[in-house]
Amino acid sequence: MEQYGDALICVRYRYDAKTHKQYKTVEIIVSESEWTPPAKYPDGTLVSLKIGINEMALQNQARAVGGRWNKQQQVWLVPVRSWKSL
Repeated sequence: MEQYGDALICVRYRYDAKTHKQYKTVEIIVSESEWTPPAKYPDGTLVSLKIGINEMALQNQARAVGGRWNKQQQVWLVPVRSWKSL
């Protein structure tokens, strides 16, 4: 607190048993500015996801929630669903 004051967010201690060293790390605020959260998408809005050609598990998950492949854009279009609607 003496060194960083109100900018100090967190202090962590890391230990390396092999080298017998202790490391102290800090998280500090280096800038502050106004921010407006992005608008939430309504349920059912289609969002584009890039899923690799070999990522079959992710492709299957996209299909399972109603997603579909868009050949022209080379992306998966997946509908947004809030946790409340699941």
